[in-house]
Amino acid sequence: MQASSKQTYALAGVNIEAADKIKESIARQAQSTFCPQVLNFGSFGSMFQLKGYDEPVLVSSVDGVGTKLKIASLLGRDETVGIDIVNHCVNDILCCGADPLFFLDYIAMGQLVPEQIEAIITGIVHACKEVGCSLIGGETAGMPGIYSEGSYDLVGFIVGIVEKRSIIDGSSIVPRDVILGLPSSGLHTNGYSLVRRVFRIEDNPSCLSDFYPELGRTLGDELLRHHQCYYNELKPVLPLIKGLAHITGGGLMGNVPRILPHGLAATFHKGSWEIPAIFGLIQGKGNIDEAEMYQVFNMGIGMVIICSSGELGKITKALPQTKVIGEIAKAKSQDTTTVI
Repeated sequence: MQASSKQTYALAGVNIEAADKIKESIARQAQSTFCPQVLNFGSFGSMFQLKGYDEPVLVSSVDGVGTKLKIASLLGRDETVGIDIVNHCVNDILCCGADPLFFLDYIAMGQLVPEQIEAIITGIVHACKEVGCSLIGGETAGMPGIYSEGSYDLVGFIVGIVEKRSIIDGSSIVPRDVILGLPSSGLHTNGYSLVRRVFRIEDNPSCLSDFYPELGRTLGDELLRHHQCYYNELKPVLPLIKGLAHITGGGLMGNVPRILPHGLAATFHKGSWEIPAIFGLIQGKGNIDEAEMYQVFNMGIGMVIICSSGELGKITKALPQTKVIGEIAKAKSQDTTTVI
């Protein structure tokens, strides 16, 4: 009977030696984000010491970049999505009034590509430094047979902190409160499955190099614009704010109701903010109903602020880029968010 050939993990598509070298590179980059509260890195669990809080409340979130990863991979610009995942997660916990403490990432590929992973981590480290967040751990997984060549997944996990007395939860919102909008930098990280279908990007990836005068850039450059982070600009005015909604998947219609007390509704006024050209381009090329656009995309508003009319002047002075885009009223039906 003929002996079978020897099998190894590397022959199965997983190279442990390469993975170890990647982890060493990640560790070097991550250390540049550390603060004195980071107690260890690279063990079975990372440790972070809390100091200087009276009634600390930890705030956590996890999210992914979605199929924007396909655009980044096609264009070989993976650093961009590293920035995106951190900014997305920071914005999520910011809605509770939290400061970011530490971040962890998960990267999975069919076969680990060192250059690609290093680019992603470079983006993550850059974004973490911008908000004073420590990258203290993560996982890189080679998963042949699950991910095809050139595809990967990226997930981020964040933990932040807020004093209990400073939590922002929307509970104090009342009728006649004002709705402000902070502009998005484009699609951020949502709606890319529809965009890929509209432009048939997988069938014709060269379309990403097409220049559109109304955008002032190529389609690829537009689609890879960073997910805007609002932490540094909003931090000084958080005590003046009653509610914050990060406008992600579901758009204004799906995200604003999450912070409204029962019986209240939000009304938004079209024309009170500028809708970036990319959304009109997508709508026209895809023959998409307006209602669908508002449910899928942020339509130019990345973060919604709700405040009393008495605090409006202070907030707009500190954040001149904000626009008054609506108001809060008593709900007259089951619809809690309308655009008129």
